[in-house]
Amino acid sequence: MLSLFPSLLTYEELAPLIIRIVLGITLGYFGYLKVRNRGQSSGSNSFIYGILEIIVAIFLIIGLFVQLAALINILILIIKIGFKIKERAFLTDGVNYYILLLAMALSLIFTGGGWLAIDLPL
Repeated sequence: MLSLFPSLLTYEELAPLIIRIVLGITLGYFGYLKVRNRGQSSGSNSFIYGILEIIVAIFLIIGLFVQLAALINILILIIKIGFKIKERAFLTDGVNYYILLLAMALSLIFTGGGWLAIDLPL
């Protein structure tokens, strides 16, 4: 395979690390907002749902059980997209954001955690 910058392929494990950290911070922020509001609404904005998002975000950030955390994150994002479709807000700015996060989580299932992950493949 020809590459424009072949020397950068040495750092291929850096991409999953960046995706993992950004996805974890974003999911943790979503969970923090739900926990801070004490679950005043139901559905994907409940308190327990926020706690689950924070736990998954911690696993993603520290690199523990990355593929399982990414799978749970995919389920969370599909539920969020489902609520947006139910509200007839599909393909708005918020849903496009969820679709990008869904693609990031899906890539983590196939690539693993990258550098500084606790669950490196043997």
